[in-house]
Amino acid sequence: MAIDVTLSVVLPAYMEEENLRQLLPRLKNVISGIDSSGEIIVIDTLAPMDNTREVCELYGARYVNRRGGNFFGDAVRTGIAEAHGEFVVFMDADGSHPPEFISKLWNARNEADVVIASRYVAGGATDNSRVLVLMSLIVNLVYSVVLGLNCKDVSNSFKLYRTRMLKELCLRCNNFDIVEEILFKIKQTHGNLRIKELPFAFKKRMFGTTKRSLFAFIFSFVVTLVRLRFGK
Repeated sequence: MAIDVTLSVVLPAYMEEENLRQLLPRLKNVISGIDSSGEIIVIDTLAPMDNTREVCELYGARYVNRRGGNFFGDAVRTGIAEAHGEFVVFMDADGSHPPEFISKLWNARNEADVVIASRYVAGGATDNSRVLVLMSLIVNLVYSVVLGLNCKDVSNSFKLYRTRMLKELCLRCNNFDIVEEILFKIKQTHGNLRIKELPFAFKKRMFGTTKRSLFAFIFSFVVTLVRLRFGK
């Protein structure tokens, strides 16, 4: 039986129990103010590594184990397959993306195909160090120019999409570069991709340690850029 849902919010999670205890109650309040039929989907590891399932049950989020592997890309692909909403928001589960900002993404949903919480438009900001901000700016500039993406913050995963556009895609990236792959492949499929960027202040994670390796981050982004630009 088809499920009538307007908005799906998907959170890839890798040992984020502490953060989810803080995020899910806030997120539930935000979703209830947007769409009573909205859904929250937490995509956990292949097998549970903490009490994320119990936290989801406590706050009414749908708990799903990622399929295919334990990479971030596997979580994103699983989330796309599981989303029932007409629109889907992807956000981090570490507290760097405040749930309250979803209302702004939602209000702009009819103005573009993709709405981005952008750190790099006027009014945007980030808590990261100067070195990380510089690296991020370079990555985003190179990706936007080389791949012809008309936006300044390509790499932030906090975005609202039209779900049908995501379900059409064949996504191959396993790491955080899948975020760029999504934008590029939507553009390939639909041609004139309408993107709207809203100024957003990125915060540091609340609890735990980052799962991103700096070396893997740089290597995967270079490889993906070459493959997307020159691959078939």
